[in-house]
Amino acid sequence: MQLPALKLRKDQDRRLLAGHLWVYSNEVDTVATPLKDFAPGDPVAIFSQRGKWLGNGYVNPHSLICARVLSTQPGQLPDAALIEARLARALALRERRYPHPFYRLAFGESDLLPGLVVDRFGDWVVAQVTTAGMERLKPAIVDALNRLVAPSGILWRNDTPVREQEELPLYVETAAGNVPERVFVQEGGCRF
Repeated sequence: MQLPALKLRKDQDRRLLAGHLWVYSNEVDTVATPLKDFAPGDPVAIFSQRGKWLGNGYVNPHSLICARVLSTQPGQLPDAALIEARLARALALRERRYPHPFYRLAFGESDLLPGLVVDRFGDWVVAQVTTAGMERLKPAIVDALNRLVAPSGILWRNDTPVREQEELPLYVETAAGNVPERVFVQEGGCRF
């Protein structure tokens, strides 16, 4: 699958080459790749002004942070397989660090999942999507969490005002299973 190109202006690739995952709207060559040609959440291949591929991600033409990089590995698309692989890696790291399943399972850019936060509360998972690109990947996120964690329930907690910057609605809803009003959390020998 070939992704549509998002081309950067001259010398605007420095931050991405240094490992940053965001592209600002003023860094895009809007003559070569007009932002208005993209819909919020569209997957894109990001290129330097010289045509060097920098990564794959997704775009939102209505946001100051108009693109977010999901992969800098050629051939790795922003799709369900990538989401599951990133969540599996994040889960393995947390399972090595925490003796009980009460932790932030995925923390956005730090887990190479910009726009996604997932908290695990024992048998339940609460997830939050803050970008249009991740909003499109919600079914893949739910499928991956069900396969990797097999929770009793998954709750979308998408009521943060930052979603409005991406022109996304605010809501809280159950994505899978059953989610109780309250759960007990164990942390550092304490129970909350």
